This record gives sequence, structure tokens and C-alpha cells, in this order.
Amino acid sequence: MASPFDPFRKYVRITGERDDGFVEFDFALGEPALFAEMMLTRAAFEEFCATQRVVLLDGDGGPLGGDAGPHSPLSARLDEVLNRGSR
Repeated sequence: MASPFDPFRKYVRITGERDDGFVEFDFALGEPALFAEMMLTRAAFEEFCATQRVVLLDGDGGPLGGDAGPHSPLSARLDEVLNRGSR
């Protein structure tokens, strides 16, 4: 049974770390599948996560150390669409 939607539960999934010191990540409220793509410096990211008291997710969408299924083959990240996967 799925847990009820909790808008106060916050999730972060790190999607990349750039050479210029920025961390790329997804930030979600209440439901990990509904997220905004964000980018902050490493220091700002760590402060953001601490302030927001986020649940860190692994690349598959589960809590770090958890076991979750892979992303849908139909899903695509905005940066992949705009940049065709290049960095």
C-alpha cells in the first residue's frame, strides 16, 4: 500500500557534479517522482539539504541504501533533451 502524500517530506537525488563545483540534483516535495531539477555550489547544496531536512535518494529513486526499481525507459532528463547527454 502506498503511503499518503506528505508535502512536508522532501527528497533530493544527486544527478551530477560539475567540474566548476556545482552539484546537479532533483528536489521533490511529497513525492519523489515529481521533482524540479536544480543546481547549487557544493557548500550551498549541503546547507540546503540540512535546512530542508531532505531524504537523500539513490539513482533509482529509493532511499540511499534502499532497493528500488529503475527509472522508466520513457523518462528523460531536461539536460539530456537539451544537450543530448553532453556536459
